[in-house]
Amino acid sequence: MSLPACRLYLITPPRLDDVKAFAGRLEAALSAGDVAALQVRLKGATEAEVTEAVRVLGPIARAHDVALILNDDPDLAARLDCDGVHVGQSDASYAEARRQVGRDRIVGVTCHDSRHLAMEAAEQGADYVAFGAFFPTSTKEAPTRAEPEVLTLWQESMETPCVAIGGVTADNARGLAAAGADFIAVSAGVWSHPAGDAEAVRALNAAIAEGLADRSGASAA
Repeated sequence: MSLPACRLYLITPPRLDDVKAFAGRLEAALSAGDVAALQVRLKGATEAEVTEAVRVLGPIARAHDVALILNDDPDLAARLDCDGVHVGQSDASYAEARRQVGRDRIVGVTCHDSRHLAMEAAEQGADYVAFGAFFPTSTKEAPTRAEPEVLTLWQESMETPCVAIGGVTADNARGLAAAGADFIAVSAGVWSHPAGDAEAVRALNAAIAEGLADRSGASAA
């Protein structure tokens, strides 16, 4: 069976006061539908807290064939044997991240709303580039606002996968999938969903499928 052309990329809440309790929620979410990756993004957490989160959540992700990505810290990602690292423009450079995690792990790069930054990252060898924020978000401060057109233009000219991030929910994911996102990154849109985590994943996958149908229809027209 072929994989969908756009997949869900989950990001943890910025704080996990009870990692073991969250593990049950993660299991339910990953059991509810297709998820490509889980990024552990714990802002302000100590190295010990991040290590514990990876220790508890990593086996759940891998049991569902979900890539485990650590935010910000390539050295720790390598030491904890994560599948990859995601770095922002103010974190380690792509070159430094690649040096620390090696050739076999994923390195993704935040590129805000800039095709120029994305092209630089892609040319250096990034495994994916992330554009955003597309919508208002309370999960983290977003310095830029991206428009869906950047995803379409990227797909027309580049092969490196692109991730759409920032304020994404089941109500607005369809347009991003239709515009050309390879991955839809979601945090609060899952963990704060009123119907629960599993229902959020199901709804997001349905929205992605609708967006892919829109994209296919537009291509055929």
